Amino acid sequence: MLSNQLRTELADQLDAAERSRIPVGPLTAAHPDIDVVDAYEIALINIRRRLQHGAKVVGHKVGLSSLAMQQMMGVDEPDYGHLLADMEVFEDQPVDTARFCYPRVEVEVAFVLGADLPGADCTEQDVVDATVAYAPSIELIDSRIKDWKIGLADTIADNASSAGFVLGTDRVRPSDIDIKAIDAVLTRNGELIAEGRSDAVLGNPVTAVAWLAQKVDSFGVRLRAGDIVLPGSCTRAIDARPGDHFRAEFSGLGTVSLQFK
Repeated sequence: MLSNQLRTELADQLDAAERSRIPVGPLTAAHPDIDVVDAYEIALINIRRRLQHGAKVVGHKVGLSSLAMQQMMGVDEPDYGHLLADMEVFEDQPVDTARFCYPRVEVEVAFVLGADLPGADCTEQDVVDATVAYAPSIELIDSRIKDWKIGLADTIADNASSAGFVLGTDRVRPSDIDIKAIDAVLTRNGELIAEGRSDAVLGNPVTAVAWLAQKVDSFGVRLRAGDIVLPGSCTRAIDARPGDHFRAEFSGLGTVSLQFK
């Protein structure tokens, strides 16, 4: 494990990279002994700093929630990051690609919590009971690590490579849809570019949210009523370029769009 001083120094590097849009080299290359606990603590250093400056946590995201991504990264569980209020983007406001290093989009079924979730003993039924609605969502991801050359600890330390999110206007109650059978189609500038289904996320996105509630509890974090939870992508990540217009359609759940300038 790394010293607290080194964790802080690495947090400083990632913070500077996000502010300057000048990415840094992989932390795992410079510090091969960095582990998952180090990485989460590095991420939390930067989250606490932002909270001290007025930011507000509005939810969490799960990454590496597909079997293919876990195999690629050589891991057997997902990872997580925080969603802050200033990370929300909107369908009617084009996003400036210059704000990011390497922006990409992912298609997700968002959970909107209406009650707090338990921590270490959270079950899938707890998640269903606490969820007031599902919503169509696009997550904007980015890496402050040069050229997306990331190991597991790199993406965790970098707030799970999260950068923004947008929710569509539709809301569907869990009792009104099969969360494991939502088909998703993503178009870019009117051209079909990715397809997927909600059960690509650990077989059931509810499983990802229950895992998240259990995982964050070990770091003193809880999922609260009103939180937005992004459980993982139904499709592969797609690069975002200036002028791109993305539209995601979800069977039985509605649509969401995101524009870039």
